[in-house]
Amino acid sequence: MGLQVCMGAMLMCSFGAAPSTLVVLPTNKVLGMTPCANIMDHIPLLNIMPFGVCTSLANPVVAAATAAALGVLTPMPCIPATVAPWIPTAPTVLVGVMPTLTSDSKCMCMWGGVIQITVPGQFTTMT
Repeated sequence: MGLQVCMGAMLMCSFGAAPSTLVVLPTNKVLGMTPCANIMDHIPLLNIMPFGVCTSLANPVVAAATAAALGVLTPMPCIPATVAPWIPTAPTVLVGVMPTLTSDSKCMCMWGGVIQITVPGQFTTMT
């Protein structure tokens, strides 16, 4: 059981250098203090903003820069690549027509990073 996640939640990627914020559009028409998120709020550069620089060698840009630097890890600007929804969720609590996003949920970046919620955006509603 976790806290419900809303617009402005703080996120962190395991390969990112800086925290980011979650952007939730009001299309679900469910408001806490701000728009509430569901599992489908995982779109890169719309819902999930960059995390500074990326250090994952699975990222082709980082791999190319590291190879050009003769094997010295060279972080490059982060461009999140999330293609799957957040998991796990609270399947019995719906926001719009999808399960709500909880503070325990995680999202995978295709470059190997695990994106987790560090601050849910509100502290009053538990799911």
